[in-house]
Amino acid sequence: MSSGNNSYGDIHRYEPARESTTAAIAIVLLTVLEIVLVGMFSYGLATGWGLEEFGNMYLGGLLSLVFIDLAFILLLYRKEFLPDVMIVKKRRRKWEDLYIREEDMYGTELGGEGAWENVKRAVYPYYKR
Repeated sequence: MSSGNNSYGDIHRYEPARESTTAAIAIVLLTVLEIVLVGMFSYGLATGWGLEEFGNMYLGGLLSLVFIDLAFILLLYRKEFLPDVMIVKKRRRKWEDLYIREEDMYGTELGGEGAWENVKRAVYPYYKR
């Protein structure tokens, strides 16, 4: 669905989520696996596996599996259950737009009747705009 005009804040593209059943079942299974892995990690910490050399490596492996499993859960949720929305945003002004006016793009010549005013503006940027 496209709104047609390109004013700020309008939704340019909106594709609803697929919400597949397979993804929902996969998320539930991965969540069960996540609970098991966190339980094993907690049990290992409580019984002191981290004090032994191989136990510490085992705990590190469990922790990495916990985060990898969590990443897959979030990836599936984002892909299957969140809509794809593109919103028109305002272009950020660049420093040329902020500090240089179009009539001043070639600069001003030093000297002449406004030389002292130019020096004051160069030293103090907020002097009489």
